[in-house]
Amino acid sequence: MEILEDRLAVWDNAEACVSFASGLAGITTTILAYTKPGDCIIYTEPLYGGTHHFLEHELKKWDVHAIAIPAGVRLTSKHEKRVREQMDGRALALALVETPANPTNRLVDLADISNMIAHLTADQDPKRRVPLCVDNTFLGPLFMHPLEHGADIVLYSATKFIGGHSDVVAGAALGDADVLMPIRTLRTFLGNMLSPMDGWLLMRSLETLKMRMSISQQNARVVAQWLKDHPAVTHVHYLDLIPANHPMRDVYDRQCLGSGSLIAFEVRGGESGAFACMDRMQLIKTAVSLGGTESLVEHPASMTHAGMSAEDKARLGVTSGLIRFSVGVECVDDILADLSNALAHL
Repeated sequence: MEILEDRLAVWDNAEACVSFASGLAGITTTILAYTKPGDCIIYTEPLYGGTHHFLEHELKKWDVHAIAIPAGVRLTSKHEKRVREQMDGRALALALVETPANPTNRLVDLADISNMIAHLTADQDPKRRVPLCVDNTFLGPLFMHPLEHGADIVLYSATKFIGGHSDVVAGAALGDADVLMPIRTLRTFLGNMLSPMDGWLLMRSLETLKMRMSISQQNARVVAQWLKDHPAVTHVHYLDLIPANHPMRDVYDRQCLGSGSLIAFEVRGGESGAFACMDRMQLIKTAVSLGGTESLVEHPASMTHAGMSAEDKARLGVTSGLIRFSVGVECVDDILADLSNALAHL
């Protein structure tokens, strides 16, 4: 486990790493290590459905209040004012960012979040650390390095790109050793550390990480352009397609080293259209995971984000016709042929 953690730290130029039995184990342990009853945290939305449930339902049992701020926009003083009002005198304990956001690929400017934390904690005890935690599962550790942009802790579901073969469930937190010490300590007593066998599998996977992610990204760029021009597709959410005049384009160019291989696209016909499209796919499989060598699709509204209210789904762009597509390393012509057949009857 220690060997794996040392190797993972190299990818993000981090001082240390703490590995976990799952990505959600890493996220929840990090939050619990830095919060206490009466605190509040801020988080960006949308984000992974399991994380959203923990923030909005489980944390309330410990009297920790979670405050949502939007991804995909530049944060202003109006956002900060609204957060301060919702804090209602509580201490800010932590900020959690998922960028790009799951499943819509909306970006978050880490500099904006860092500035907001500084303003909101100006009157708090300066000895209390308020870490900025970034879930970098979608792009990292190849295409974004959050520690270089103000993050204190980088979080991964190592099940995804780091594992890359759909045969291991794991998570990781990276950062300075002193920042990770409360997390490492709590992991000991929660008992949610990574198993030796899974550590060995991840070390195997690291040997091909750059190759796998690079080929998947190469394929995804071709697929995204193809989807954008298809008459049955109403919208494509992919980082390379952010318009030059969009405020998030600057964030993408400044903060990211690549566009990755996650595409979200909306089809005509809502849920029935999305289901019909997915049912007709043969090469591309349906599963809630992502980041493996094989191409996978899922329907967020009824799968990963099913627990969200209809109002939240509508507000966050998790529409009934949205399909999340993790593009794999197969021949791109085969991927396009499968998509063409799946979309032909919409």
